[in-house]
Formats: sequence, C-alpha cells, structure tokens
Amino acid sequence: MGLKYLSIFDKRGEKMARKEFETLTPQMFYILLSLYEPICGLEIMEKVNEMTEGDVRVWCWNTLCVVATFLKNIGYIQLLKEENKRKIYIITQKGKERLELEKEKMQKQIILFMKKDYEDEI
Repeated sequence: MGLKYLSIFDKRGEKMARKEFETLTPQMFYILLSLYEPICGLEIMEKVNEMTEGDVRVWCWNTLCVVATFLKNIGYIQLLKEENKRKIYIITQKGKERLELEKEKMQKQIILFMKKDYEDEI
C-alpha cells in the first residue's frame, strides 16, 4: 500500500500536505518497538510506559487505533493468536524495517545536533 496524503493546516490556516506515517509519532514508534515479543493491548500500554519511564504515555483508545491501522492498513504488525478474549500481536518484518528507517532518521538528527552543538563551541 502506498502512502496516503492527508490535508492538514499550518499555523496560518493554509493547507499543507503530508504523507501519512511518513514519520512515526513517539507513541507509534514505542508501540511498534514494544511488539518485538508477543503481547496484548494492555501489555503494550504498560511496556511503553516502562520503556520510556513514563515520558511517553499511550492510552487505550490510541493504542487500539494504532494497532488497528498497523494491522489492517499497513502490515507493520500481525495478530498472532487470541487467548481468552485477549488478542496477542507481534511485529512483522515490514514493521521492523520501518523501525530501522525511523532509527536512521533519528541518528541523522542527532548527528546534525551534535555538529551544530560543536560548531557553537568554536
């Protein structure tokens, strides 16, 4: 599936275009990262809180929305099994590749920041 374009508004109220999921939000990133082991939705929320030491919080409704989108529309995760009304999910190879891409973007940002920080000291 290709990326969709969404209409959003800038601060002046003018339309801007952005690609859906071109960049993951912190919540999306950590939800995906939490799925390297099979877990259910409640465990996703707990794991994100634990991984980020409470800096990034995900709630039931946004976890469900992200999981549904990653599962049905994008294929970043898969439903592994259902146990006692609990759905257990795991990341797919496509999801791992997306996290790797996001990691590379973050590394570039850090390099640019460090370079700027170094230049400011000179």
